[in-house]
Amino acid sequence: MKLRHPNAQIYVPDGSDPETALSRTTHLGISAHQDDLEIMAVDGILACFQQPGKWFTGVVVTNGRGSPRAGMYADYTDEEMMAIRVEEQKKAAYVGDYSAQAFLAYPSSAVKDKNNTDPVEDLKAIITVAQPEVVYTHNLADKHPTHVGTVVKVIRALRELPEASKPKKVYGCEVWRGLDWVMDEEKVVFNCSQQPSLQEALLGVFDSQITGGKRYDLATMGRRTANATYYASHNTDETDSLAFAMDLTPLIYDAELDIQAYVLAFIERFSQNVSQLIGGVL
Repeated sequence: MKLRHPNAQIYVPDGSDPETALSRTTHLGISAHQDDLEIMAVDGILACFQQPGKWFTGVVVTNGRGSPRAGMYADYTDEEMMAIRVEEQKKAAYVGDYSAQAFLAYPSSAVKDKNNTDPVEDLKAIITVAQPEVVYTHNLADKHPTHVGTVVKVIRALRELPEASKPKKVYGCEVWRGLDWVMDEEKVVFNCSQQPSLQEALLGVFDSQITGGKRYDLATMGRRTANATYYASHNTDETDSLAFAMDLTPLIYDAELDIQAYVLAFIERFSQNVSQLIGGVL
């Protein structure tokens, strides 16, 4: 397997051959940037951590050169920032006991370009070898354009694979927009109450982002706590940490489904619910 970008690489924490590491994958996370995986794909990471027969593999599609920076990182060049973000992601892969961590190394512009099929071809190659049961990626209502570009590339890649190579489930997860607004019966709910210290450690290795001006560590753990508390208005809490996702699986198995219409339908159902609640008390 050969990835298309000259700077692409696959890191394997336990030193196994890359294709061997990919082929044992059961849970696959595909994100736009370094540190997105640890925010959005925590369900897969926790499900596989030191579990026999289960392996999480991460894929980061972009090179991360455009990230904001402050403090000790304020004067880092784009090239220096790219290098440190790759090293941080490798540290997370080691701490999280990932099977493999792939870096596709594309600029954000390539991911947002609907005519650029190189990321799609790389994703198809990785998924064909990995044959994951579950795929985690960004949700279609995310407000970051590179995240939206990434999930669309993922959907296109999966649609082009033979059915035997497709995962059983594909989830669009929270990063740059929470999914508490999705109707409860449509939410995919992940219990993240186990191993909070591991979760904090995974988020904490991205010092260039945290010290550099974005407290993703506090925000992510806080969102999971808030999700758990505000999930059910008339019941006591059953867990202290939840993450939400939208189910993208139908888009993979039915290529006739319109991607844009699919996510807008979630928003329309939310709009109708708000209208009904207000109308009921006016």
